[in-house]
Amino acid sequence: MTAATHSPLFPQVPDSADAVLEGLDPEQREVATALHGPVCVLAGAGTGKTRAITHRIAYGVRAGILQPSSVLAVTFTNRAAGEMRGRLRQLGAQGVQARTFHSAALRQLQYFWPKAIGGSMPRLVDRKIKLVGDAAAACRLRLDRGELRDATAEIEWSKVTQTVPADYALAAAKAGRETPRDPAEIAQLYAAYEDLKRQRAVIDFEDVLLLTVAVLQDRHDIAEQVRAQYQHFVVDEYQDVSPLQQRLLELWLGDRDSLCVVGDASQTIYSFTGATPDHLLDFRLRYPGATVVKLVRDYRSTPQVVRLANGLLAQASGRAADHRLELVSQRAPGPEPVFAEYTDEPAEAEGCARRIRELLDAGVPASEIAVLFRTNAQSETYEQALADAGVPYQLRGAERFFDRPEVRKAGMALRGAARFGGNDSALDEAVDLPSLVRAVLSGEGWTSEPPAGSGAVRERWESLAALVHLAQDFAAAKPGATLADLVAELDERAGAQHAPTVQGVTLASLHSAKGLEWDAVFLAGVAEGMMPITYARTDEQIEEERRLLYVGVTRARERLYVSWALSRSPGGRASRRPSRFLDGLRPGSSGAAGRGGAGGAGGAGGVERGFGSGGRTTAEPALRRRARTPARCRVCGRTLTDAGEMKLMRCEDCPSDMDEGLYERLRDWRAEQARLSGQPAFCVFTDRTLIAIAEAVPDDERELSRIPGVGARKLGRYGADVLAICAGRDPGQGGAAGKIDD
Repeated sequence: MTAATHSPLFPQVPDSADAVLEGLDPEQREVATALHGPVCVLAGAGTGKTRAITHRIAYGVRAGILQPSSVLAVTFTNRAAGEMRGRLRQLGAQGVQARTFHSAALRQLQYFWPKAIGGSMPRLVDRKIKLVGDAAAACRLRLDRGELRDATAEIEWSKVTQTVPADYALAAAKAGRETPRDPAEIAQLYAAYEDLKRQRAVIDFEDVLLLTVAVLQDRHDIAEQVRAQYQHFVVDEYQDVSPLQQRLLELWLGDRDSLCVVGDASQTIYSFTGATPDHLLDFRLRYPGATVVKLVRDYRSTPQVVRLANGLLAQASGRAADHRLELVSQRAPGPEPVFAEYTDEPAEAEGCARRIRELLDAGVPASEIAVLFRTNAQSETYEQALADAGVPYQLRGAERFFDRPEVRKAGMALRGAARFGGNDSALDEAVDLPSLVRAVLSGEGWTSEPPAGSGAVRERWESLAALVHLAQDFAAAKPGATLADLVAELDERAGAQHAPTVQGVTLASLHSAKGLEWDAVFLAGVAEGMMPITYARTDEQIEEERRLLYVGVTRARERLYVSWALSRSPGGRASRRPSRFLDGLRPGSSGAAGRGGAGGAGGAGGVERGFGSGGRTTAEPALRRRARTPARCRVCGRTLTDAGEMKLMRCEDCPSDMDEGLYERLRDWRAEQARLSGQPAFCVFTDRTLIAIAEAVPDDERELSRIPGVGARKLGRYGADVLAICAGRDPGQGGAAGKIDD
């Protein structure tokens, strides 16, 4: 049995706890036996992280150290959670919960809703885009389908970063987000969306996390019940957690540290959704006594592929790059990566199709080949090239080009113009087929210049632009062709691409390829303007593009093909150049060699034990805890252990010196804030926090920040208002207290 990530699972359940550890490499064994205290696993691509953490759970269960029902393993996709459950069953660890954040939170919310809120839980909407459309109509905002998708994504980002509508514009600017509409309009739409949900008594997936967080924050008894159930936590893909998911994890943990996280900062490619690697990179700061295990033995890819992957990261900069892992291939040598330059995009697609045909003829299964590209709009050229070569394919993570709504609608518009265009005065100025197509598609949203930013609007434009380019190429190949001829050509292309997709070559965007692997991978369109994408402008955005290419490279087990085109269409000006990320890596190129070598920061594998480990092996019981100052009652001085009492900083039965009038003013203010933000009142401040404020009557931000329940985010959002109320002024009057950035 090897440690390869794609190796078969054990055919039989191991007969003992020690048998669970068989076949693990030394670092994986360290992970599997580190069952106490905080553990951070930094796992490079292809290093067997899922194998390590499932064996860790199974070993703990089989050794009698962990009770199956007390373990909660959390990951980000249902597919990954299902795979983890399957592996645990094969290892004899039935009864362990392996779920996504949303699934785990939803189960808890459904169970505790009658006790915490009362009544029946609101209906959960699985797709919010229609609700966003209704909210847009209520705001009299006209959004097309692409803008609706982008606006929905902005609402989701706002909620996972715990940004309320009133703060959206500032937060979006601070995060450098390219908004699909004016930020004020998005904020208005967001607020209307929240109002509409309340009116219809529904919640969305982000509400599941928000409400679970609110319940656990406000109800100490429920939080303790959850913590009594789950005592050991494992979080996979920890570099992808959002601030909201991190907050939920903290509430599940309470003051315990029985946590194992697994991640790789170099695979952080979803920051646009609110994901951040900071929680992974700051793990040792939060848990100084943590054991850190680095997995760098790559069982997936050949040394040739790994060398290219390491070279990409060696040229990186930024915080994630400072913690990069230097992979060491464990496989036999294979072919060198192939770098290919083509005159134009159709030639590039045909070249890829030709090589794929050769691989198929040599016996490589079609299901073990993938073509990966930066944007979904690039798929059409490859769909066509593979169809022409008789190669079956399947499109992952996107609709087929001719099945996309904007393409179908554009086809209908072109068909109508071909039949009745003579009656349309808007087409009178068109002098040839390309200008006629541009005139028709301008009514569908095509413009001569692409829209700023990314997202659905950009993808929609790219799809329409592909049709414009197709018309130009078609007219050049067939002078005198009519619009009806072009429509017939489009129909033929659409029909030819409806081939069976089972066991086909995978076509996928780089984002949707995360977590997958193939024997042969074609990275297409690796040119400036596409990799990095044109709208990646800041250093952080450029580095995320580099990480995205790194993810693409590390999907390949044996064969890797990297290609680019010098022009878009045949006969076009050869103005493009290969991606800057390939400088110094592809043959004949020059550029900074980077900081390569195993001596780079964070590069070597192994184990780092936190202070206080005393030289123990990680299999021994460890009582490593962060030092904490005991909380004491400010009235009688007794040590406090109850979370509710610690929030008040006094015993429940000790006399309160609360200013009743201040408390009522704070409650009235909270009710108005809850109405404006569209959240339950306890999401602003809980009753206990208001009581604590009314008892302490803080004079400044420092005093206010010491009150449990007033974190940095709430201090920045509400601090000025609360201090104004405490000083006897109306909220919003300002004064000595100013707002702090979140």
